[in-house]
Amino acid sequence: MKLAKLAVAAVAPLAVLAANPALANEQVVVGATVSGPEGNAVGTIVTVENGQAILDTGKHKVPLGIDMYGEGETGPTITVTKAQLDSMMDAQVAEAEAKLDAALVVGAEAMDAEHAPLGTILEIDGDNIVIARGGDEMDKVTLLREHFAVGDHGLMALLTNAQIEAAMAQTAPAGGGASAGE
Repeated sequence: MKLAKLAVAAVAPLAVLAANPALANEQVVVGATVSGPEGNAVGTIVTVENGQAILDTGKHKVPLGIDMYGEGETGPTITVTKAQLDSMMDAQVAEAEAKLDAALVVGAEAMDAEHAPLGTILEIDGDNIVIARGGDEMDKVTLLREHFAVGDHGLMALLTNAQIEAAMAQTAPAGGGASAGE
């Protein structure tokens, strides 16, 4: 029961953050220091584009909608502290890592970034993931663990087949497969 209460408490600041639209967005600019509810610095805005402002807390780069920022006397504000925001991001990263660990197994099918079939995992050696492209064990490519994510459609490489082909063409040794991750 304690665990469930902690989970609800961790999600609550996100709901509060989303429920308070910005009073004025002109303060949301690159380089602005963002303050939390206690007036302490949460981080610095490093990018603003397409309705998003990336907030660098020093530990995480957090994408937040511009409408999630309020106006303060010294600059933009949000309704959570740096510690709360970092904790929420830590939990999201841990969840994503756990999903990736569960999906990256020998025999798993992977798709490319455009949801096209990529191949079957043949081998996992540390951070190196060997894929038989199209199930053909003679057409192998090695990608790094960081090149994968798990989404709604399953295990996905963060590269397209065309990008992998281009990397293989540049690094292909005579008579063998290539590594797109090196």
